[in-house]
Amino acid sequence: MTTASILSHLKAVIPEDRIFDGEDDELHLGNGGKVTIYPKTEQEMADILAYANTSEQTVSVMGAGTKRGFGGLTEQADILISTKSYTGVVEHVQGDMTVTVRAGTVFGELQQYLADYYQKVAVDPFFPEEATVGGVIAANDSGPKRFRHGAARDAVIGMRIVYPDGKIIRTGGKVVKNVAGYDMNKLFIGSMGTLGVISEVTFKLRPLPKCESVAFISFPANQMKEIRRFAAQLLDVMIEPVAIELLNPTMAATLTGYACTTLVVSFEDVESSVLYQENILKAMKPSDSELSILSEGETKQFWDSFYSKRNKGQNVFQAAVKIGVVNMDVVEIINETMKLEHSQNIQLEAHGGLGHGLCKINFYGEAEKVVAAIHQMRTKAEQLGGYAVITHLPLSYRKEIQVWGEKPSYFFLLEGMKKEVDPKGILNRHRFVGGI
Repeated sequence: MTTASILSHLKAVIPEDRIFDGEDDELHLGNGGKVTIYPKTEQEMADILAYANTSEQTVSVMGAGTKRGFGGLTEQADILISTKSYTGVVEHVQGDMTVTVRAGTVFGELQQYLADYYQKVAVDPFFPEEATVGGVIAANDSGPKRFRHGAARDAVIGMRIVYPDGKIIRTGGKVVKNVAGYDMNKLFIGSMGTLGVISEVTFKLRPLPKCESVAFISFPANQMKEIRRFAAQLLDVMIEPVAIELLNPTMAATLTGYACTTLVVSFEDVESSVLYQENILKAMKPSDSELSILSEGETKQFWDSFYSKRNKGQNVFQAAVKIGVVNMDVVEIINETMKLEHSQNIQLEAHGGLGHGLCKINFYGEAEKVVAAIHQMRTKAEQLGGYAVITHLPLSYRKEIQVWGEKPSYFFLLEGMKKEVDPKGILNRHRFVGGI
């Protein structure tokens, strides 16, 4: 079906001012659409999907586009649904500490709204000032504070989903103590929009901490064994940091101005508890390391910088990889990035959680060298019994590299769910494990 024909049919169900047929300035990332639609209601989403399913038109779904380079093997689907116009808080029950929000709401704006009530969603995704709630949940995104607060899966208690055939379903509920039936939320969280379009999300909330601090422990070169020993000791004492994140020298230089392997330890609690834990950390500090503690204002600035995008220029090839290993093997991954920087002559900004084992690596440099480095990092992760997922890469290279790695043994279950929910395969085609 031609673009003109698709436009003609869509105008019959969606107001014309929400349908656009224009140039796409990020075609190199793929996952675009010949026609882009900005629905403002859940029913409009359902009508679009019902039409696409009946006429077998492929559909991509996007919020702000922060994850556009994550998976997908198609430059343009027939239709791109953008949730950017479907925003706002639906319901906030302050006493029950829950909030229901539309999927196109920018995550950072939701947190700003909740801050007025001294509450927050205990998830720390990257690019919060751009990423939408739906995108964060679809990718199950989280950062260093996952160590204490958990991932998106742990904060979501209910959702509304629009199936590929246009049916609208609700999973979970709007109260924290909801134990009826299976936890259907986990089916959709992290599925990259391949099973349905997230319409609304209900989160359980946490109170804003009274006090927050960040401590940097900087180690001399070639001290990886000492870092591993100290991290194990740190995990075994009676303190409760929200993050224990190891930065490679390049990442540390970007964030702190000092190019050395740095352990970031963050605390959130009442002021007396934070100070008590900082004093324990001071007493534990290895003698050959340097310790510095940020003020509360500096702490916010640090985290804002940590989660933001790095603009290395349009002419610099960029890629990103998420690696999961046993938590202490994060030290091995960070050490490997330092070796690769020297051997490949590229820049790698890397960090990993010594409490949860997840690492993120941003690659900058010549395309061929970056691709070679990605292969080497995946090999290293697999040698450690872990995995590597490519979370950002231009489309032409994604066609050559398996974003999710080899198909897992349970792939038949994922494939079966996709065929059951989306038998015509119209929605976010090839965005998930094994090309689903």
